[in-house]
Amino acid sequence: MPFPVRVACVQTCATPDLEQNLSQAEAFIRQATGQGASLVALPEAFDFLAPTATEMHAYALPEESHLATLRLKGLARELSIWILAGSVSTRSGDGAVVNRSLVIDPEGAITARYDKIHLFDVDLPDGGAVRESDFYRPGERAVVADTPWGGLGLTICYDVRFPQLHRALAEAGAGILAVPAAFSSVTGPLHWETLLRARAIETGSFVIAPAQCGLHYGERRSHGQSMIIDPWGRVLAEAGDEVGVILADLDLDEVERFRAAIPSLAKGRAFALGEVAA
Repeated sequence: MPFPVRVACVQTCATPDLEQNLSQAEAFIRQATGQGASLVALPEAFDFLAPTATEMHAYALPEESHLATLRLKGLARELSIWILAGSVSTRSGDGAVVNRSLVIDPEGAITARYDKIHLFDVDLPDGGAVRESDFYRPGERAVVADTPWGGLGLTICYDVRFPQLHRALAEAGAGILAVPAAFSSVTGPLHWETLLRARAIETGSFVIAPAQCGLHYGERRSHGQSMIIDPWGRVLAEAGDEVGVILADLDLDEVERFRAAIPSLAKGRAFALGEVAA
């Protein structure tokens, strides 16, 4: 059976200042490790946020030369921990820019990669519009990373609104679902916690959701409120509106206990849409 793991979610506020962002993330990673965390999860775009596609595309580099990726690999080796890089703007092999989540092991090796499938193209209630597809190419593959504690299902931010992805990850063996985010401050107060708890309950999984907070540039703000949630939907740890670290001990046996008690993953039935036959 899997054994307990202490997980940390780091809450940051990224800006167009790369070195400041990386120094902030590194300080919190070291703090979390000092508090006993074996897995430290960072938010979406923890390393860099800028207002234009031109700036984001200029920043994106291949993994092998990406400063943020190299820095995290070195930290994982030095501290002998697992790191989830919530997302890094990365240039893929064919030159396209993707919003990529990375799992890094204590040897500094990247063991899993996930490119954000659902891009945030929306018209917000406050009149603002966001077109993430101007910045990135969407991913096409769901990913479950192998860890010493079992499967870690990878998602990013807006993916949280698509329950079918999370169900597929749980059915493929994920007992922990990662939802790193830079969630909108407009919809966050209404939707963030509700969506995260729903994904945990629907799949009988732990959810770890490291988030960005505060003002990034111009008028762009993120909601914050990083969370760690158990399979029953209970919030084990929650951040506020400021940068920092939250931690929780995850007993992975709880996943099996929940799924045995409420076997919704195993009891799904195929159905057709239409009227009941006479």
